[in-house]
Amino acid sequence: MNEQTAVNNYYQKNEEGVSAEDIQKQAQSQFDQFVEKLRGEGVNVTVFDDTLDPSTPDSIFPNNWISFHQDGVIRLYPMYAENRRLERRDDIIDGLKKSFKVEDVISFTDWEAKGAYLEGTGSLLLDRQNKIAYAAISERTMPNVLEDFCDEAGFDAVTFHALQTVDGKRLPIYHTNVMMCLGEEFAVVCLDSIDDLEERENLVEVLEETDKEIIEITEEQKEQFAGNMLQVLGKNDQRLVVMSSAAFHSLNADQKQALSKHGKLVHSDIHTIEKLGGGSARCMMAEIFNPTK
Repeated sequence: MNEQTAVNNYYQKNEEGVSAEDIQKQAQSQFDQFVEKLRGEGVNVTVFDDTLDPSTPDSIFPNNWISFHQDGVIRLYPMYAENRRLERRDDIIDGLKKSFKVEDVISFTDWEAKGAYLEGTGSLLLDRQNKIAYAAISERTMPNVLEDFCDEAGFDAVTFHALQTVDGKRLPIYHTNVMMCLGEEFAVVCLDSIDDLEERENLVEVLEETDKEIIEITEEQKEQFAGNMLQVLGKNDQRLVVMSSAAFHSLNADQKQALSKHGKLVHSDIHTIEKLGGGSARCMMAEIFNPTK
């Protein structure tokens, strides 16, 4: 559990009565099983080993510090927690250059000195076809950095405030990708978490204008990380919709049927990672769009 991120990630929970060693073993096993499940579906998975020093407890969620793009660009992002900034590693980028074309590396990390943050594709849901960046404003997703990203990358922003109930108070959800998932032709979204009806209507309007089928989830399902999915390609470019087992089992039959039109549903048990890390399947995948060499 990362104490530095727990201050505004209300999904993190401590595991009482379990040793750090056992937690590590459980998380490692769940991670490895998830990787094997994806590879079994023909997904090309690149794995990098973490380092013992410096300590980076959230490095299992790489999509927050880096994003990849079809034009060969890699973008780096400013991170809220100081120990998460240590996840940015040049050796990982160098390793990716062996298999993928990297034309440029663009960094927004100077914003950290100003206390402003935008945590990659946790903060940004990118509709790459229509050049729209969806973002729920929070301490980790700030409008000034979002504007900088949009100006540089050529995206238009659609912003809103997504909230969850914590001890009777409505507080910001730390990352957009916890309450919303964007696929090629669909969007899974917890509209109930957007209390401002005007913001909610605007989001729905833009999604409908861009021909996304909206699949609604409840706040209870969001708590099971049903918003934290990712559409990826398997063998023969088969579409897959990847999620955790907790997310999968929270869905009803109609939701599963709707999602199945957009890809085979693939899920894996990552409950230890979800409980202590406060993130789920989508957070664990930084999808690579750079062309292969």
